[in-house]
Amino acid sequence: MGRSSYREKILSAGISIAHERGFATSGVRDFVQAAAVPQGSFINNFGSKEAFGIAVLDRYFEGLDDIIGQTLRDEARGPIERLRSYFDTISASCEQAGWRLGCLIGNMSLEAPNHSDAIRERLVRIFADWKQPFAEAVRAAQACADLSADLDPDDVAEFLLAGWHGAMLRMKVDRSGEPLERFKRVVFATVLARPAFASTSTGKP
Repeated sequence: MGRSSYREKILSAGISIAHERGFATSGVRDFVQAAAVPQGSFINNFGSKEAFGIAVLDRYFEGLDDIIGQTLRDEARGPIERLRSYFDTISASCEQAGWRLGCLIGNMSLEAPNHSDAIRERLVRIFADWKQPFAEAVRAAQACADLSADLDPDDVAEFLLAGWHGAMLRMKVDRSGEPLERFKRVVFATVLARPAFASTSTGKP
């Protein structure tokens, strides 16, 4: 079996193991056993657990980027609906997992930064990239008067990501989707609510 095939098997198994058991508490032996490949193939393909962690984050974010493309960047929808679609899509995925797993990036953000500067730095870059499509949707909503122009799009994007990850942490504790639904109810009734003037203004001075 070729080197690239081993790499893909380890990476796929590693994402599942890290998501279900935690990255920090899992070892190289766990990853290769789950992938059913020789232990030496781990070092040959990744060099270290730290480098593997970065590869896991990158691959997981690639999957999230597909969801982002189908929701936050779907210009067939209105901008607020794009945001709602993203949160609903992630909620459905969490429900399929029994409300147990949450977001691997969020999970590793809690585990890894105290142990690896390289992983912490990659997480910083991932969150910076992740913020952009949220900020784009907010700007689009402001452009069509669906959101207040007083809000800074980058601030709103950071707030949405932080609040959503907090809701997912509570979701894992409660084993319930209610924290996610509560987040959506509050956010769409406040931060992402259509300004009152937008529905009442006639456009006349």
